[in-house]
Amino acid sequence: MNIAFFLLPKQEVVCVTADATLRQTLERMEYHRYTAVPILDDQGGYAGTITEGDLLWFLKSQPGMSFEQTNKYRLKDVPRRISNKAVQIDAKMEDLISLAKVQNFVPVIDDMNRFIGIVRRSDIIDYCAGAMLEHSRGGKEAAAAVPKLET
Repeated sequence: MNIAFFLLPKQEVVCVTADATLRQTLERMEYHRYTAVPILDDQGGYAGTITEGDLLWFLKSQPGMSFEQTNKYRLKDVPRRISNKAVQIDAKMEDLISLAKVQNFVPVIDDMNRFIGIVRRSDIIDYCAGAMLEHSRGGKEAAAAVPKLET
């Protein structure tokens, strides 16, 4: 299965840049109700993923910081606890599945490391559930087609 079939294209993905402020990032995530968003570099490449947890831990580590002060900090100053991996557009479905176990979405890049979109974990689960259902139907149909021996 070609993963491009599952691709949510870049223009439909909520992204931020490393130069975005914490406030911009928080407001964007809140507005879209996302817990994680991709970070893009100046050339449109995938630079990582920022999560709510990353932002919360950063805010906690800044004594006396208020929400009003979040516009003074850039996203590039926020450490990320997990380095989410991207896949190339020609990756295999198995690659997506292994990454989706630990990531909400899998970023997809082209051969020049440019971000071209994401594959959501929910789409991968739907694909796997459909494949399992098809497999189980095939198994029952195959068993029904085998003639029964009379004893």
